[in-house]
Amino acid sequence: MTDNSATYVLDDQVGYLLRLASQRHAAIFQAHTLEGLTATQFAAMVRISEQGKCSQNRLGRLAAMDVATIKGVVDRLRDKGLTLSEPDPDDKRRTLISLSAAGEALLARMLEAGHTITADTLAPLSASEQRSLVRLLRKIT
Repeated sequence: MTDNSATYVLDDQVGYLLRLASQRHAAIFQAHTLEGLTATQFAAMVRISEQGKCSQNRLGRLAAMDVATIKGVVDRLRDKGLTLSEPDPDDKRRTLISLSAAGEALLARMLEAGHTITADTLAPLSASEQRSLVRLLRKIT
């Protein structure tokens, strides 16, 4: 068995670097978020706004969250008065989720903050590097 530990440099590993970048972005998000909104709640609200009314299952797929995560996110958004639920007229077993007036108002303000969050996260990069990073991240996701 060969010893590869000497050639393994943690600071050069993509997973480690992505985690550090994610932690930095999370701290920036937290500094700019409004009314304690989390990144996952914000993502869900953006997707609801894009889709209009949608089921919790569809919302989870659109926001890249598993069933348990999206349920918790939707419950917390509802508890904050940011979303509404109503029976699906086409399938009484399903509930449709939409933004409440308060949710729409918060999202409008939060979208402005979102631009600042992205700009601050990407600030160390040139404009060209920013475009490249986003393109490369899309490619690996």
